[in-house]
Amino acid sequence: MKGRKMDSSKLVYIRFMNALRKILFPFALLYEGIIRLRNACFDRGILTTRSYDFPVICVGNLSVGGTGKTPMVEYLIRLFQPQYTVATLSRGYGRKTKGFYRLNGKESATQTGDEPLQFKMKFPEVLVTVGEDRQQGIAKIKAQQPHLDVILLDDAYQHRKVTPGFSILLTAYGALYTADRMLPVGNLREPKSGAQRADVVVVTKCPSDISIAEQKHIQQELSLMPEQQLYFTKIGYADAVFNAEEECDLKELPTNFCLVTGIAKPEPLVHYLKNRQLTFRHRRFKDHHHFSAKEIAQLQKERCIITTEKDYMRLKSSIQSPSLYYLPIQQEFVGNKEGFDAKIKTWVERVLQREA
Repeated sequence: MKGRKMDSSKLVYIRFMNALRKILFPFALLYEGIIRLRNACFDRGILTTRSYDFPVICVGNLSVGGTGKTPMVEYLIRLFQPQYTVATLSRGYGRKTKGFYRLNGKESATQTGDEPLQFKMKFPEVLVTVGEDRQQGIAKIKAQQPHLDVILLDDAYQHRKVTPGFSILLTAYGALYTADRMLPVGNLREPKSGAQRADVVVVTKCPSDISIAEQKHIQQELSLMPEQQLYFTKIGYADAVFNAEEECDLKELPTNFCLVTGIAKPEPLVHYLKNRQLTFRHRRFKDHHHFSAKEIAQLQKERCIITTEKDYMRLKSSIQSPSLYYLPIQQEFVGNKEGFDAKIKTWVERVLQREA
């Protein structure tokens, strides 16, 4: 009986979602038409855009959240830092402030957004900025640091008023943009044809054991242009959790700790912790969630909280307990890391030589 009830509830859910998609489909068509018209106006010069004679690199996606833009920006910072001076420019999603702002690392996430604050905390020597107007932001960055080498635009793929010199498009394994639909039916914020603007496409969050055959299948599915390169990455998790005072090995975590996530797709993190044979309770919140006073009070009662780096930026000023930790992650390439590094560094060197 219980099995039949579960099957029945699933069937009801599927029917409801199918009916909802039919209702929303006209709105998705309207939204797609508006975005196509906007892109056509930029492509034909009806709407103006700005390009630059120094390296400006864009990291973005076609869908709403959850593709790993933050780890990719951090990867690029690590790649360029030994040789070049780098700045990042983000919109500062979720902040309560407006306009251009240069971070000093002492702000709260409500002032800057969680990702930029994370960049500044991990790379204090990097010029980290936020600003809705990317043209204005780039101008102010260059005014403050004229000899800067590289500017990284975080989540600016749809910001067509700026034409980056190099664009990196991310799409998550298991949620490829080719299998998605336009908002509000799906998660795409622009049509799939927008992928043609990318110099490289990176499939993120792949399983560690993804086969060559599956990579070739995905390559066929994406059907990129001949000049576009395709790469695959996975999430690399640390073996320890950290806070401002200490680090703790995952094996030493107390039983039944509380995992708190406010990110778009926490499933890979949950899967990783379960694979480590850890016992925990998961409190899941929406992406970029602003924790209420009631939620903070409830979390204060927890003996041990593990969260993501982005969530830690929002929680660290509210939860004073030393039992709040974050688990760092890094972007790791599944083969051909050297090819990606060489391609983008060669492009940067060529642009800088031309500028000189």
